[in-house]
Amino acid sequence: MTISKSILITGTSSGFGRDIAKTLTQSGYQVFASMRDPLGKNHERADELAKCGASVIELDVTSPQSVEQAVASVVSEAGRLDVLVNNAGVAYTGITEGFTVDQARALFDVNVFGLHRVTREVLPIMRGSQDGLIINIGSVVGRVTFPFFGLYGASKFAVEALTDSYRYEVSQLGIDVVLVQPSSHPTQLWDSTIQPADTARLAEYGEVGNIPGTLFGQFEAMFASADAPNPQNVASTIATLISTEKGKRAARTVVGAPFGSETVNEASKAVQLHLLDALGLDHLARVMTTPQNTGSIK
Repeated sequence: MTISKSILITGTSSGFGRDIAKTLTQSGYQVFASMRDPLGKNHERADELAKCGASVIELDVTSPQSVEQAVASVVSEAGRLDVLVNNAGVAYTGITEGFTVDQARALFDVNVFGLHRVTREVLPIMRGSQDGLIINIGSVVGRVTFPFFGLYGASKFAVEALTDSYRYEVSQLGIDVVLVQPSSHPTQLWDSTIQPADTARLAEYGEVGNIPGTLFGQFEAMFASADAPNPQNVASTIATLISTEKGKRAARTVVGAPFGSETVNEASKAVQLHLLDALGLDHLARVMTTPQNTGSIK
């Protein structure tokens, strides 16, 4: 009898996370769809996912206690944790100087430190079984820089570095770490994007201060058009990665208009492989399908 994979997804109350949870549940996986306050403000969204067959659990990626309890509940119910999808994130758009340091800290606490918290809680389980898959949701703005996406892009650039480093460090333990880089899609993320709090600074930018509104208006028009990108494509990409044999998954997958990010990916891949080779660590770029005992790994 084939045992269904146990999958934990963060940030499933809306957007990509909700679509991923529904898609993977319908594919027959044991899905744990996590979100903040599923019994309160998000209860309708939680009920929707529960009706689809997902197990909805509470998880706030900014709270170490919440992360610990959520992962423990998954292992308690499923007896295993095979896949982690780090999807939780927030978007900041606007003139970078207008964001306060407190706003920047809050952004990184979700998009970067939150991802790190959850990954650290999950990895001991995967290391114990010498198997597992971690999928991080990045962005094309983690590869190419859009004006007025400075802090959001910075957080996604950080996710790029974390993903690569984790990928190398756990590859010999039988664990695969990959990145999905969505482009702009019509999701709840952009409806709830956070704006700069320091309006006095914004006023000093003159005509430049009007550019973000015009730029985002262009995105809204694209999202409302008949050929708008379909967010479901991200969920389908996640499903494909999970079903792909270990050792054969792409380290990075762009979904949507690449805006040149695929060119950066290819150039970076060559540079990284050359770097690893120079360090005598080129084997770390290949995921071990039959991992050795950790004491004998070279």
